[in-house]
Amino acid sequence: MSTVDPTTERPAGAHADGSAAAPERPRRRLGGELRLLAHQIRFEQLSFWRNPQAAFFTFVFPVVIIVIFGALFQGGQESDFFFGMSGMQYYTPVIAALSVLGACFSQLAIILSMRRQNGILKRLRATPLPAWVYFSGTLAHCVMVSFVLVALVIGVGWLYGVPLPVDWPALVACVVLAAACFCALGVAIASLVSNSEAAPAIVQFIQFPLVFLSGSYFPIHSDLLNTIATVLPVRPLNEAMLTAFARGGGVEWQQLGILLAWGVLGTVIAVRRFRWDPKPE
Repeated sequence: MSTVDPTTERPAGAHADGSAAAPERPRRRLGGELRLLAHQIRFEQLSFWRNPQAAFFTFVFPVVIIVIFGALFQGGQESDFFFGMSGMQYYTPVIAALSVLGACFSQLAIILSMRRQNGILKRLRATPLPAWVYFSGTLAHCVMVSFVLVALVIGVGWLYGVPLPVDWPALVACVVLAAACFCALGVAIASLVSNSEAAPAIVQFIQFPLVFLSGSYFPIHSDLLNTIATVLPVRPLNEAMLTAFARGGGVEWQQLGILLAWGVLGTVIAVRRFRWDPKPE
């Protein structure tokens, strides 16, 4: 039985013209989840900065690497070894890409494995927090850290005479997509790791060959290795960053497409295999 508003003599919840009012619940639910997302991003940021030692070395590591390369290649001339660029023009975007990989892949895989092992994820799953809010908050945090890292590397490279990126929109798009891709792969690896003690070794076992084959340590001139690395996720990121920095700019759609494909693959594995509870011993 419908109720009647005594002040207007029309059914409660109806408009003045007699039409039914739109339901408020979906809108309220969406607004509540967005507030939860903002809270989760803030929580991830506070958790990160409240561990000053970890935060310090997260930002110092790429800076130290680019400073070392700056001391080695400062004033270097363009050469075929660096594909027509100077050493610093090559290493500045590559180290920026490496810092995104570290912040979004290796750290996330290890942190999630530790949180699961310590029972944090199990307790979190028992709360009303939706899973998509938790992982979206983690992704947003990783994107923020990635931008800070890339800005630091660009700043140090500029001090050594490396020109600023020629295509900032392409650089931003590349960083955001790469962060999403490697976060998905990080969650996927965390879903396959049996315990937190094994996580660092597994992550390094996967990351080191990828970084080596992709030319992050030094340029690769082998056609075979370059062909292999092209279909892996790190080299497309390096190529897209190099284009945004020193190759005239523009969006490397093919490279970003490969990154997107790896991100989708990581998401599928994570959705199917991710565990909130520690694996029984």
